[in-house]
Amino acid sequence: MMEATGTDIDIGKFWKTLGERATGATLVTAEGAEGWTGFLGLSASHVSAAPPVMLVSIDRKTSALSGILEKGHFAVNFLPAGETALAQAFGGKGEKLFEEGRWEPFVTGAPVFRDALGVFDCRVSQVVEEGDVSIVIGRVQGVRARGEGAPLLFFRGKFEG
Repeated sequence: MMEATGTDIDIGKFWKTLGERATGATLVTAEGAEGWTGFLGLSASHVSAAPPVMLVSIDRKTSALSGILEKGHFAVNFLPAGETALAQAFGGKGEKLFEEGRWEPFVTGAPVFRDALGVFDCRVSQVVEEGDVSIVIGRVQGVRARGEGAPLLFFRGKFEG
């Protein structure tokens, strides 16, 4: 068992511990000045239901951050099982493709994955800088829920489903 307390918590131990949490594979997408962009956003979460608000934590080195900030919107797409290759591509292990027929603009103009289990389309309301990330908070402008299907999960560094 690995333990760390106080000042001996290094980044490797942090990520290993965070990997013990199973999370749904999520793509965060936007339309920037150079077209559609996105990244694998494993830290997307809801903030409030009344009013509906979501947040995503984005490493400042992520190229999609500028697209999100340029147009002031982002979409959170919950991936279904079987979309490991898409998740890996948006996670940096392949070319990000917005294949025609699989993506469409939603309420804010952000692209959404047509086969997503669920989608939240958001207008940026606040950006909080903390550590090496920008925490982007958005008011939900549109939602879509498929109501069936299994999720693609990320657990201990691997996709399952």
